[in-house]
Amino acid sequence: MPTPADETQLSIPEAVLLGHALVARVAGSLGIQAFFIKGPASVIQGLRLPKTSADVDVFVPPADLKPLISGLRERGWRERVIAHDERIFPNHSITLDHPSWPCCIDVHYRFPGMEGTPGDNFDVMWARTEVLELAGQEVQVPSRALGILILALHSLRSPQLPACRQELEFLHDLVEKESHTATILEASAATGSLAAMRPFLEDLVPDPAAVQWPEPSTEWSNRLMARESGSGRIIAMVQAPLREKPGILFRAIFPPTELFLTGNIYADLSLRGRFRLHKARWGRFLRAAPQIARDLSQLRRRGPAARSAGPLHR
Repeated sequence: MPTPADETQLSIPEAVLLGHALVARVAGSLGIQAFFIKGPASVIQGLRLPKTSADVDVFVPPADLKPLISGLRERGWRERVIAHDERIFPNHSITLDHPSWPCCIDVHYRFPGMEGTPGDNFDVMWARTEVLELAGQEVQVPSRALGILILALHSLRSPQLPACRQELEFLHDLVEKESHTATILEASAATGSLAAMRPFLEDLVPDPAAVQWPEPSTEWSNRLMARESGSGRIIAMVQAPLREKPGILFRAIFPPTELFLTGNIYADLSLRGRFRLHKARWGRFLRAAPQIARDLSQLRRRGPAARSAGPLHR
């Protein structure tokens, strides 16, 4: 029998919609420009097939990241521990959780695949936003063309996944139907996304040979190669300077205890609990070993330059 607490608990779809309104209100009170990506706004805009979102994705200028986090912290939200080492992939968002909310908030300040300066990229994107009403609150969301660019980049990170392939096919058909190619190409160039977007745009542009497609960055190439989380750490170790390799290996074998809070902020960190968490982590690594080996074979095929690519930040 449902308890009164169960009856008043927000469902995930309710929480996500209200979360958009909350973040928009907090950002507005602090004078922060913020727009919302992916999620229910994309479904309402017709850029995504209907699906339930489990989080609120908001984009802010890098300079306004800390003020917005502080504003949300004052309302009971807490940052989640970052799951990966910055040496493997530069972070692009901060995730916050709240004990009374069944969804999380992802605050983005850069986006993988966009190689321009994060602050400049935000200005380019902000100029391409529009107003949409969600949960009774007017919020800023990407224009249709910018929304397609962001969703395509998100799916291009993992094109081997069926859900990502389906989304890319849906977006491809939408671009052809609504003739967004030129606008998306222009936005891709302005945000430094042409290299990452090339597989999506190449058969949409009238003359692909006329486009100056840049080479993808090391970070983007590594993201495409690392189909398993363990692959990213090994690729980073291979590419790191000799003096950094032991540290990366040590953190891989003996990760900080906080790492186990990334998936569950209430994880059991007692001695017995940590033993079970380490056991489960090594089990996942062993199950993923065949895919990790395939990922590393791609690195070998890319040659010595890729194996000594240096820092991931451009």
